[in-house]
Amino acid sequence: MTYRIAVLGERADGERRVAATPETVRKLIALGAQLAVESGAGAQAAISDQSYVDAGAGIGSRAEVLSGADLILTVQGADPTSIAEARSGVRLMGALDPHGQRARVSALAEAGIEALAMELIPRITRAQSMDILSSQSNLAGYKAVIDAASAYGRVFPMMMTAAGTVPAARVFVMGVGVAGLQAIATARRLGAQVSATDVRAATKEQIESLGAKAIFVEKVAGITGEGKGGYASEMSDEYRAAQAELVSGHIAKQDIVITTALIPGRPAPRLITDAQVATMKPGSVIFDLAVAQGGNVEGSVADQVVVRHGVTLLGYRNVPAHLATESSALFARNLYNFIAAFWDKDAKTLQLPDDDEIVRAIRLTRDGQVVHPVLTNG
Repeated sequence: MTYRIAVLGERADGERRVAATPETVRKLIALGAQLAVESGAGAQAAISDQSYVDAGAGIGSRAEVLSGADLILTVQGADPTSIAEARSGVRLMGALDPHGQRARVSALAEAGIEALAMELIPRITRAQSMDILSSQSNLAGYKAVIDAASAYGRVFPMMMTAAGTVPAARVFVMGVGVAGLQAIATARRLGAQVSATDVRAATKEQIESLGAKAIFVEKVAGITGEGKGGYASEMSDEYRAAQAELVSGHIAKQDIVITTALIPGRPAPRLITDAQVATMKPGSVIFDLAVAQGGNVEGSVADQVVVRHGVTLLGYRNVPAHLATESSALFARNLYNFIAAFWDKDAKTLQLPDDDEIVRAIRLTRDGQVVHPVLTNG
């Protein structure tokens, strides 16, 4: 039988992305799969139904595309009630937020759906092309700088004119993961004077390689902030106090601050207090990329523009959705790369070995049970 893949439209508020594009549809069909896309799924990412048809996919209602599907591709997942037409044993792949949506994970297990959380892809070499967090964070870092620049309302580069010199904007990036590195690069391309900091000592060289100034706590022994898989870990009280003192002095001189710090499975760490916001110049801007997980900045509110002490605080719950066309293209390629890596070319089906490191990392449910160790162990 032909392996059937369903692509669903997203129903979460503000979600404009789609989990497959005409490019990846063609590639999946070339593997030997049959594709069916829910009508209108790509509309908000500037992808028409006809473009999917031209790529070889079928178009239909949600019930029609789910009928007989072996694999369901989504961006933010789906509740079992919204995919009731899917057969037991179907696989559901996407960004499923297992830490924040534990009840949904349990419901998917009870419905007999094998849930695959792509945000849990391990950061190992062979999985880099499947890493949705990296691809989406890259775009988020870019978007944060662009929107902060718009809200700032002044020029970024130094300009020398007959009427005098306009100084370059000062941009400070806090947290130098994928999003932070892209924020640094984008701000530098716009001509800003950029500095950055992170709890991980290994990022100092990365910051400087992009032409930014590294702002690091000195003389606090044994603090690297390097967590499992290259993610940031919790800071010690000693490091936290030293960083707060350093940042307080530096932040008061900045025009724009971009905060990006996240710790998987935990609320975002608080990096900037209201008192620190108050030290900034009126007209300054802070973009809080972690606002959906509680925020790095005291007073920031998701999807709202907040002005405190003359400083504008910005942050979106879903930054990649504000660049839906590009973020969909990258997200879809991540999913395709995963499928292609585990595709049995002879049987023309997706095979997920139980002993594979990547499979174990992303499989949440199977055979009616929640099986991921992080969820089963509390």
